[in-house]
Parts: sequence; structure tokens; C-alpha cells
Amino acid sequence: MIKEYNPNEIEKKWQDKWAQKDVFKSKNKADGKENYYVLEMFAYPSGKLHVGHLRNYAIGDAIARYKKMKGFNVLHPFGWDSFGLPAENAAIDHGAHPGKWTKANIDNMRRQLKLMGLSYDWDRELSTYTPEYYKWNQKFFIEMYKKGLVYKKKSFVNWCPDCNTVLANEQVEDGKCWRHSKTDVIQKELSQWYFKITDYAEELLQGHEELRGHWPEQVLTMQKNWIGKSTGSEVDFILDYKFENNGNSHLKLNDKGEVVISVFTTRPDTLYGVTYATVAPEHPLVEEVILKENPGIREKVEAMRNEDKIARTAEDKEKEGVFSGLYVINPVNGEKVQLWVANYVLMDYGTGAVMAVPAHDERDFQFAKKYNLDLKIVVNPVDKNGNLEEVSVEKLENALTVPGILVNSEEFNGLNSNEAKEKITEKLEKIGLGKKTVNYRLHDWLISRQRYWGTPIPVIYDEDGNIYLEEKENLPVKLPTDIEFNGKGNPLETSEEFKNVILPNGKKGRRETDTMDTFVDSSWYYLRYLDSHNVEKPFEKADADAWTPVNQYIGGIEHAVMHLLYARFFHKSLRDLGYVDTNEPFKKLLTQGMVLGPSFYSQNERRYLFPREAEFKDGKAFSIETGEELITKVEKMSKSKNNGVDPEEIVKEYGADSSRVFTLFAAPPEKELEWNMNGLAGAYRFINRLYLLVSGTAEFSDHNAKSENHYGVELKNRNQKDEEIQKKLHQTVKKVTESIEDDFHFNTAIAAVMELLNDMTTYKQEVIDKDNISTESKKIWREVLEKTILLIVPFAPHVADELWAYLGNKTFTFEEEWPKYDEELTKDHTFNLVIQVNGKVRDMVLAQIGISKDDAEKLALESEKAKKFINGKEIVKVIVVPNKLVNVVVKG
Repeated sequence: MIKEYNPNEIEKKWQDKWAQKDVFKSKNKADGKENYYVLEMFAYPSGKLHVGHLRNYAIGDAIARYKKMKGFNVLHPFGWDSFGLPAENAAIDHGAHPGKWTKANIDNMRRQLKLMGLSYDWDRELSTYTPEYYKWNQKFFIEMYKKGLVYKKKSFVNWCPDCNTVLANEQVEDGKCWRHSKTDVIQKELSQWYFKITDYAEELLQGHEELRGHWPEQVLTMQKNWIGKSTGSEVDFILDYKFENNGNSHLKLNDKGEVVISVFTTRPDTLYGVTYATVAPEHPLVEEVILKENPGIREKVEAMRNEDKIARTAEDKEKEGVFSGLYVINPVNGEKVQLWVANYVLMDYGTGAVMAVPAHDERDFQFAKKYNLDLKIVVNPVDKNGNLEEVSVEKLENALTVPGILVNSEEFNGLNSNEAKEKITEKLEKIGLGKKTVNYRLHDWLISRQRYWGTPIPVIYDEDGNIYLEEKENLPVKLPTDIEFNGKGNPLETSEEFKNVILPNGKKGRRETDTMDTFVDSSWYYLRYLDSHNVEKPFEKADADAWTPVNQYIGGIEHAVMHLLYARFFHKSLRDLGYVDTNEPFKKLLTQGMVLGPSFYSQNERRYLFPREAEFKDGKAFSIETGEELITKVEKMSKSKNNGVDPEEIVKEYGADSSRVFTLFAAPPEKELEWNMNGLAGAYRFINRLYLLVSGTAEFSDHNAKSENHYGVELKNRNQKDEEIQKKLHQTVKKVTESIEDDFHFNTAIAAVMELLNDMTTYKQEVIDKDNISTESKKIWREVLEKTILLIVPFAPHVADELWAYLGNKTFTFEEEWPKYDEELTKDHTFNLVIQVNGKVRDMVLAQIGISKDDAEKLALESEKAKKFINGKEIVKVIVVPNKLVNVVVKG
């Protein structure tokens, strides 16, 4: 009898053995094996894991172990997305270099991950903050620049005057700087670097067909909406203004030197209804012309610029604007209409200018009503009988947004909207003031960050501002260490040694002090794992062709339109640069649900309490210290709500295997999971039951029985209980296999093993615990024990190896072949034959499926219970329903 289940002892033992044998080291090629690449999104080294991380990694590890047992050559690496703002903030707050802070966090989190027994190939580990990694970011930047995929232009950014630096969106809180709560954040125009992702907009959209059925439809929809393809017309309005061009203008000019304001519209049929036009407060026309002509509106314009861009376009946001004092000319009828600057127009969508048709667009309608601007109906709705509805400007309560028949539109009157769209666009093309076009909501990727802790952009400027790319042999351009972290300005600007260089031509040069967006790091890291120690290349093309696209990628849906879209763009760019041949980075995507936990909010203290600070009485939560009743919710685990669970504490109390089983069992992987200590305890009990069952009965199994030929079991020699447990085993192997293959439904797989364990317990009591166990029962018990242990390897690998070794095996479980099932043994070979007398059930007896009519009748007539109602009476007839029942009809 083995000693009591001790997860900490068992798990350390097997983690040490795995490490000593380096069992998770993978090869880029294994003879006779198909490659399978499983990857969880790598972690930001915040310092501590939480159970949200655990769920993601447990899912990936279960897949990796399963696929290895299925005979694949599995690649399962891990690394660190280790550039970013938190490290820089820590440097400011604590005076420590971000590299030191990052390394310490990585070391701690790596230690925590190893406590979970995850099957990572740590030899391939990478950290994006190392020069060995970001060197290749710089090389890609240079090659993309040469291919026309990188450019520089001016754009507006969040700017804190006190910090004298750019703020990320998450650092702006209610319009104030996160570090200076009384300082208004303003919009400042800076010259910044962009990746030309728009060149791939259509391909990114069309690529969804390759991904459909393999990626969640929700992710594809989110990307489709983000790319935002619209078919419509580009319409040119001429500014009624004599513009003096000094040669430095960013405005669009025609051959006459007139300013052209291009707008994109999906409704050219409403062009005759334009009563004003609007531009975004960030539009170059505002600074170059409008504010010079009308400086009195600057304060209002800047107030609009400083509004949150997402909030500005919300449906419930009040539409605000200011008249520019200028007019534009409608290209189809020559009418002059007012030009406004409005908050509901963004430079990030379309052209940053809108033709306003308030009678037929709801936003324009609200704006026009507020500022008493004209409305003009040019599309008349049609009723269900095809007749024009009676409408008038005076009676409009909302915009008429549905298609209809054109009115007040000169030669286009009487056309329906679809016909008018084509005809009006043809007119625009003929007069050279418009064209049919496709527009994308997607804008180019701004990668400039005025930060220290990121990849230096490999660009040098001469004294005239001309751009020079860093020489290949000088890569990587390393981050300097003589940096002052005081929270003010761009830290790289403080390093004279970094900034000031001599160009190859002998001229003085100044380095670019912006760094790259950290999404650049995560856009190709899956490729670096293939050759993470290569100092000559980012990776070998042959390896990329062998391993990509990644077979299974796992991560949160919150990355749908940033990381996942950028990675797809980057992969296609690398394809066009000759690095890879494949079109997509990730073949299949699993977006795991969030992990939820109870939160406890104190209204008196105005903070979230930790769970240890709360207690429950009569179903309500109270502060242990003050007795205050707390507001409780079940919410996403987060630091801000103090409702996270430390997996290290969980492992210490229940073990890593219990934690893994619970996270995989509590919900399907794509659904939310509510963390529950009772559920965790239940997972522990399940493992403990299996542990005690195997350890307590292993000696009664046939140690010489091998898996070939059903462990030598002679099927004809089985008794009923043998047959039932073997049938249940093979049904379970089938169920577990199908559950994992069917989108990794580990919850139903584990549930099936739990059911099997119940039957095993019964079989133990009724067969194994008895004297004189038959040879067949011993062989069957061996098969049941071994296959059950192998079934739990993806979920509870430590205890699986412990029990496997206890059965006398010398291998690691994940090196074994995944259990097979015999389809024939999953089927029922017996059934309960119902015996009726005059239609009333009198007995049920076990019978073989396919029993003959005569034999079924014989069983019924020999039934002792049925005889009580048959004896002494005349049998009129016997009705046999095959494989179901026998009804004996009697009289007398």
C-alpha cells in the first residue's frame, strides 16, 4: 500500500526528473513524425503569475502533451514580451533600471511556471528586451523601409506639459495625466513613424476565408469591422479660398492651386442634399488655413482635439463643432456650403472630412439641429406599395436614412438610390471631381513611442533632417545605459552619447530617439522560437516553412484587432521580403475565456479589499476589520480589484495537478471560468481517489499483461463485470479522445474519466477486493489502470507519472502512445430484456444483443417472477420485440 497522496512531494520529484532528462527539448525535425506547433501568447513579466495565466498555459500544455502522445513532433516554447511601459514606470518610481526590474520579474515568473510542471522547451526561451532579439526588429524595419512599408508623417498624440512627454491612451484618466492629476492632457502634433499596414488591408480581409472554421468567428468579425471595408465614392469639394502655397503645405491642391477637400461617402445619391461640410479638428486644413483666418476659434478646436477619440464618435456623445468662417463648393451643383470643424469627425477614418447631409444622416441631423443648419430632402422614402411617402423638412424628427427615389437632384430625379449612386459617380468622374473607390477604416500602424524601454529605431538624421538608415553591420543599435529616469521628457534625449553620431560621410548625425511600439516585438516572436540562438539570422527559412503556420495558438480575445492583426500583417510582410513562404502566422486560434473571481468593495474605505479581509455571514460579505457590509461582485480577476488568486499558494495547498484539473474541468476553454475553491477541492479529491485506487490495487493487476491484443484478455472468458468495466474503459477512451479532438473540450474529457473512476471503484469492490480473482480480471484491471493513467496525462502529468512508475513502468507517460479504443468493445453486447405478462412488466433479465426469437421466448417463460402470473393459465400467444421485450399473453 503506497503512502498517502502528497502532491508537493510527488510534483517536485517528477519536475526534477523531467529537468534532469531534459525531456521537453524539441527538435526542428524528427524522422517519421509530423510537426505540431502549439503556442500560448507569451507573458508580460509583471512579476507574478495569476490564475488567469494558469488557465491559458494549462490549456496549451494539455494540447502539447496530448499531441506528443499522438505521435507528433511537438514544439512548445515560452518567452517574455518584456519591453513596455510598466518597466519604465518602475524605473521612475524606484530608481532601478528597467532591465534589472524586468530580469528579476522574469526569473520569478519562470520559477512559478516550472512549479506548474508545464512542458516548455526552455532552451528556446526568448526575451524581447535583449539586443539579441530586438536586433532583428531593427533589421526588419530597415528592409521594410526600403520596400516602402515604413514612412514618417505628422500626427497628434497625447501630451502632458508637466511630464513633457507623450502619454499612452491608458495613461490618460478623465482627460488628466495619470501622474499629474490636475494637469490637462493636450493633443500635440509630432512627426512619427508608421508601418504601411493599409497596403495589406484587402489581403488581411480576404485571408479570413483561409482562417474561417479555424478561428473564432467573433475574432474574424472584429477584424473585419476594424479593417472596415466600404465601397463608395470619393468626392472632391473645392475650398472657396485663395490659398498661398509656400511649398510646405500638406494640403491636396488641384492644377489651379485650389485646396481640394476629398470626402469618402457610401451615399453619393445624397450629394445634392449637402448643406454643410465638416473636417476633423486634426485635419491639416485647420492649422494651415482655418486658424490663420479665424484664430478666435482655436480654443474650441483644441478642446475638441483633447477629447477622447473613441468617446467623440459614440452615438450618445453630443455632437459639437465650430464654423470655420470658410465655404466649400459642392461639385455637382456649384452650391457654396459652410465648412465646420466638428468633434464627430476623425482623421483616423476616411479622409478626415465629411460631406454633411443632415436630412439623410443621423449624426449630421443632430449637428444641424443643434446649430440651426439647413436640411434638404433629396431621397424620398417609398412605402410598401411603391408609392412615395409624404415627407417634409419641418416634420422630420430623425434623418431619413433608408434608400428611396431621388428628388431635388436635378437630372437624377426619379432614379432609385442604387441607380443614382452609379450615375452621380459617373458625373463626378466626367468632371474630374470624384471617382468610385474602396475605403478602409484601417489606418497605418503608428509605431513611434517617445519611450526608453523599447527597440531603438535604426535611423539617423543629418543636420538638414535627411534620413539615413543604420548600417547592417552596426546592428543592433543598443539602448544606452546613461539614462536619467525622472518621468520628464523622452529618456533617450538625455543620452548625448546615444544621440550624437558621425555619419559614414563624415557629417554630424543625430539618432532617432523614438522607440518602436512593443506590438512589433510580439508580431514575429513565434518565428524566433524556431532558432532563438541564431546570431546570423532571425531564423532559418527552412524551419519557418516546416513549422508555420503555428498549428494552435492560444490567447485572449482582447488581442483580436491589435496583436493578431499586426502579426498577420507582419507575417505577410516577411513573406514578401523572402523570409517565409506561408501566408498566415496561426492556423488555428483558441481564445480562452476570462477567469472571474469575487470582488469585495468597501464604500467607507473607497477601495477593493482582498478576499482575506472579508468574511461571509448569512450569505453576505463583511469587512473582518470594520464589520462594514461589502459590495460583492464576480468580476474579471485584476490587480486593481484585489481579487486575483496567487497560483503559488494554490499549488502549495492543493498541488499543480489539482489546479490544472480544476481550470480545465470547470468550463469549456472558450467560456468564462469562475474561480471556486470548492471546485479546486473537488479536483483534489478526484486525483486523490484515483491515486489511492491505483496504489491500493496495482498488486492485483497482471504485471505481465501488455497493451497489445487487449492485454492478452480472452474476451470469451470474461464475466459480466469484466465485460462492463472493459466496455466502460473503451467508451471513456473514445469519449476523451473525441472531446480533445473536438476543439479541446477538456471539461467533458475529464468528466468522462471521473465517471470511469466511479465504475472502477465499483469493480474494485465487487471483483478486485474478492478472493480468487480470475486471470482475465487481473489482465483487464491492468488495462484499466494503465489506460486511465495515460488518459489523465494532459491534465495531471505529475500524478500520472507517479502512478505509471508504481505500476512498474520505466518510461515517462507523455512518451507513451495515446490509448487506443476498440470500437467493438465500446458497444453494448447485452441488454435488459423486459418481460411482460398481458402487457404488464413482471421482470427484466440480461440477454445477449441479437438473441433469437425462440431464445428470448424461452428466457421469458423460465423467469421465476413471470411464472407467478403464467402458471395455471392458458398461453394465448407470445409477442417478441427484438432486443427489447417479450409479452406473454395469457387467459384464465
